[in-house]
Amino acid sequence: MIQEFSSDGVEIAFIDVAPQGEDLGEPVLLIHGFASSHSINWVDPQWVATLAKAGRRVIALDNRGHGKSGKPHDPGAYRLQTMARDAANLLDHLAIPKADVMGYSMGARISCFLAAENPGRVRSLILGGLGAHLLDSVGLPIRIAEAMEAPSPDSLTDPLQRLFRGFAEQNRSDLEALAACMRGSRQILSRDEIAKIACPVLVAVGTLDEIAGDPHGLANLFPQGEALDIPGRDHNKAVGDRVFKAAALEFLERRR
Repeated sequence: MIQEFSSDGVEIAFIDVAPQGEDLGEPVLLIHGFASSHSINWVDPQWVATLAKAGRRVIALDNRGHGKSGKPHDPGAYRLQTMARDAANLLDHLAIPKADVMGYSMGARISCFLAAENPGRVRSLILGGLGAHLLDSVGLPIRIAEAMEAPSPDSLTDPLQRLFRGFAEQNRSDLEALAACMRGSRQILSRDEIAKIACPVLVAVGTLDEIAGDPHGLANLFPQGEALDIPGRDHNKAVGDRVFKAAALEFLERRR
């Protein structure tokens, strides 16, 4: 069941799924990527079911501008620090002092900002679809925002633009909100800030992913970082991969 709460005046939609079994289960917070939603990123690829079956309490939100959450059209509403605060506010709303956190692509960036600014709230991090570009890139190219603002997808010739515009329209997204999100969420963390994230971190990237950057290069910057190559998967197909799921479950169990 989808629930809502207000985070700094923006309504944030989320789910809170109890684990299978009698124990309450340790909480894991899932943060999805750009132009996606909790359902597309986590429910449909069976992440929620997999984690609940493993005894986890699974919380997943729709980032502002996405899914069933509020959709400001001001780029200033989408700083990564602001979206990380939405995640922290959700933990507060649910009275969860600390959780494991998993993010994919933009959601992985948000997760890193959450861990950097709230080190006591994040027990461990799983970063999917994001490698060294966390450090040397501000995210997806700005032409993705331009694709959302184009009057028609027929005017787009760039394959990446057509891909994201088609994905957004397929999901009936608010295109103006997505353009604002892309323009507003272009902050980066320094090497020193990344090095201060002391919790265990798993960095998982598909071997065919041309968007994320090298997972090993990023994992080496964390005091307790480790990398996972997801074989034969690109940026879109890696998210639901069985190798990724197995490694994430094993990582969480080791952390516990």
